[in-house]
Amino acid sequence: MTKADLIAMVANKAGMTKASAENALNSFIASVEEVLASQGKLTLTGFGTFEVQQRKARTGRNPRTGQEIKIPASKAVKFRPGKLLKDSVK
Repeated sequence: MTKADLIAMVANKAGMTKASAENALNSFIASVEEVLASQGKLTLTGFGTFEVQQRKARTGRNPRTGQEIKIPASKAVKFRPGKLLKDSVK
């Protein structure tokens, strides 16, 4: 499914125009990004939890040459699904 497909589905289910649904989806995404950047965690009860986790610096290998490379520390967003989402997928 693409973002355009999701927008069409939301518009159909909510009885709104595709433009309104796209605006709502983009606002939701921007809000999630803002919360994760400032607080590091967002819990949507029943759906799941988005959380920023720190990755440590580590040594890796270039698969072509086998040469060791240093991979710097970084942050990654992790998602843990909630019980209602898990149950609906089963």
